[in-house]
Formats: sequence, C-alpha cells, structure tokens
Amino acid sequence: MLTSKSSRPTPERLLDAAEKLMRTSGLANATTKAIAREAGCSEAALYKYFANKEELFVRVLMERTPNAGPLMAALRAGPGEEGEEGKKGDEGVKGVKGVEAAEGVEAGLTGIARHASLFYADAMPMAASLFAEPALLTRHREGVQEIGAGPHLVLDALAGRLRRELEAGRLRPDADPRAAAALLLGACFQRAFFLHFSGAHVVQPVEEFAPAVARTVWAAIR
Repeated sequence: MLTSKSSRPTPERLLDAAEKLMRTSGLANATTKAIAREAGCSEAALYKYFANKEELFVRVLMERTPNAGPLMAALRAGPGEEGEEGKKGDEGVKGVKGVEAAEGVEAGLTGIARHASLFYADAMPMAASLFAEPALLTRHREGVQEIGAGPHLVLDALAGRLRRELEAGRLRPDADPRAAAALLLGACFQRAFFLHFSGAHVVQPVEEFAPAVARTVWAAIR
C-alpha cells in the first residue's frame, strides 16, 4: 500500500524533499525555505529536527546514496578484513575465508575504491553548485564543521584502517597510511570529476577501475 507524503514522519518528509531539491536544483539552490515548502511543513519545523541545511545534506549523502553505507562499513573493517563488499563477493571480490590475510587487504581496498568511486559520482552533482558562490561555500563549510562532518572524514577513516594494517604488520614499515589513503581516494574523486565533466567514455568502468587502483596502491605499501 502506498504511503502518502502527509502520513510520513516529518523528518523523513524533509529528507525526501532535501534529496529531491539537491538532486534537481543543486545544493546552492536548495534553501531551507524551499525544502520545508516541498515537505509541506514550516521552516521552523525543519530546524526542530535538523541543525542546519548542511546536516540535511550529510544525511542525504549517508542515507540516500546506495554506496555510502557499504563504503563506511569497509572503512571501519579491522586488519585483514574486507568489509561487506568482500564478504558478499560483489564484483568478483572474494571472501577472506581460505585466503591469506594480505590478499584480504587488497580485496578490501578494491571494495573501498568501488564504493568511493560511485559515492563521489553520486555526490558531486549535488555539491558542485556551491563552488560558483564563494560566500555560500564558506557558509556551507562552517555549517558542516558545526555538526562535526566533512569530506575529510572519509580520508581520516581510510588512513585509520591502513594504520591498523601497518600495526598488524601487513604493510611495509615505511608505508605512509595517510598518503596511501589520499592516493586511492584521490583517484576515485578524479574519476567522478572526469565522468561528469567529460563523459563516461573517458573513464574506465568502475569494475575495472577499482581493482586496478587498489592493486597499484597495495603494491606500493604491502
């Protein structure tokens, strides 16, 4: 049975409205007033549930983009683990059972690269409009900092995972976990930029790109 908009809880209606406007109009044009109007409630009601528009944006990214959850699960995985991506064998990534833990690290990096590539590709169109308005970008940056969020947290999480691998003895002693994390995620972000700016014909399919990037980074630090 279909659920009418008015019968859904207000926070969910606000997230629905925020997602719709951020995807169709861009983050810069998705004002709190427009989001509240789309959700069928007052702007005051929006602030009852969310600290600011930036919290709505972060919630949309983390709850309404399909690769955010698997990405964060993979980033939180322990030494030698692959996270849910590897356990499911998705896109040819094998589980760690019966294989060396070091191979599990590479498979885990492949899963992270795949999810990060798709996550950045999904998020970039929503956020891109911010960069046309410096004052708005500054306000957005401050709002994200206010709620303790920000894109750097993904880098911090991957660097932390690689640091745990280093402590477990699976990386070379002179490996730099943060630099390795930056190389992998930077490549994923660049692929998303090229995908949107130049078109799909200039980027590798993610099923080829993710294992290639993971293999290259792993070869440098294992």
